[in-house]
Amino acid sequence: MATRSFLCVIFILLVAFQSTMLKANNVLPPPRCRPVLASTREMFEFALNLHIYKAVLYLGSSVGLGINDIAPGLVEGPAPIGVTVANLDNRTRRIVEESGLASVGHIRELANVTFQRTPLPMPQLDIRAQVIAKYYDVINVTLHPPYNIYDNTKSFLIVAIYSSYLLQQYYAGITPSIVGNREQELAAGITYYEAASYGVIRSLLKDMANTTVPPYTLTVGNFTNLTAQIGNRLGGCGVKDEGLTVPLPLGAEGRTTNNVIAADVNSLSYKRIEREFLRIVFISGDATKPGGLFPKGFVGTLYKRIAARKQS
Repeated sequence: MATRSFLCVIFILLVAFQSTMLKANNVLPPPRCRPVLASTREMFEFALNLHIYKAVLYLGSSVGLGINDIAPGLVEGPAPIGVTVANLDNRTRRIVEESGLASVGHIRELANVTFQRTPLPMPQLDIRAQVIAKYYDVINVTLHPPYNIYDNTKSFLIVAIYSSYLLQQYYAGITPSIVGNREQELAAGITYYEAASYGVIRSLLKDMANTTVPPYTLTVGNFTNLTAQIGNRLGGCGVKDEGLTVPLPLGAEGRTTNNVIAADVNSLSYKRIEREFLRIVFISGDATKPGGLFPKGFVGTLYKRIAARKQS
């Protein structure tokens, strides 16, 4: 009798487990939208590529400086290609410079907390205007002349905002998996800063939403809709980018079309996995095909594992 009771308990547990797994499978994202198992160090190492990209773009475009001009010996690697001092208004230049300087601080803290060494390896970056202009090919939009991020304040902010947005999305996704008190504090601090930086720039863009972006007839609002389409298409895992306005049902609590901060149906931050970021910054839609802003790929073991396993 005891054996029969024991078997009944096991059977019930197995049925319950199977039911739970079926329910879980119903909400699991498709394989290409699932995160790759990684350690805390590997996740920070992956994020370092995005931090360096932001620091190089923001410092170079605002005041013509590089990371090592601010913090000598912090990074080493190939010189970035194409970053140019942008034609920004004074207010925007100060904001961009400040955010670039903050990125240097984030990189330094990653070096202190996670890697305990400097210099940190730097990926090859290609931030030429013509490279960024290729993003519009993804949605078959032809602009005459080709898009030039460095041409004016509006053109710059429309694209540059994504350096903060991508970092915010990445840290929102990895923070629950971070191990270690100092590491968790670091991730939380960076998430807070990048969310604030993203919000500031989106607010600036919202104020200009109905104005045209020279030399085009399209408005700032039009361009934010286009860039959202590009990010969603390249990322390949659903809607995680939004323009400055959305249809009423998609607004906060279904009560507004205003969309200064892009967020999900519950106004929570969108999250992206590593392969989504690679598909976007490579402009290839494939996490294993480097190009675009990172012509030689990312540095770090997590990226190498994704490439070796051909996890596109």
